[in-house]
Amino acid sequence: MSHHNRTVCSIDVSLDDQSLALLDEKGRVIERYAISTGLNGAGERDGSGCTPRGRHYIRAMIGAGLPANTVFRARRPTGEVYSPDLATNHPNRDWILSRILWLCGLESGKNRGSGVDTFRRFIYIHGTPDTEPMGLALSHGCIRMRNSDVIEVFDCVCAGMPVTIR
Repeated sequence: MSHHNRTVCSIDVSLDDQSLALLDEKGRVIERYAISTGLNGAGERDGSGCTPRGRHYIRAMIGAGLPANTVFRARRPTGEVYSPDLATNHPNRDWILSRILWLCGLESGKNRGSGVDTFRRFIYIHGTPDTEPMGLALSHGCIRMRNSDVIEVFDCVCAGMPVTIR
């Protein structure tokens, strides 16, 4: 779990900066990555397509050891590896690639519970095709990352780790 000999203790996601930072025990940035969050902005309601704010934690980690660009549907690897040809054949798929960090809200009534539950909304940090731009809010609510970046993050975090989205 160390990155440059510093232990990652939490993740901070900035909707304004479209960035994800790995933080050490003192809240210092170890590494920062460009991301893409919800096209519809910030929000917690079911069906909103927005990225939820507030305090979360990593509830489940999916995809350890699988090849980069592994395609997931319903959190299971399909056996496919993303390619431009596959994309041409499935033009409307929301690609979830390489790794999944499934988030769960910690704030009742805000991002946890009826109508606003991050976990039940299937909000993840996940890989996306390298053709997708980073730094622009274009997702359906999830936090998209470059495949190499999401694998790097996956390898230095653990289930239960705090994630703040602001």
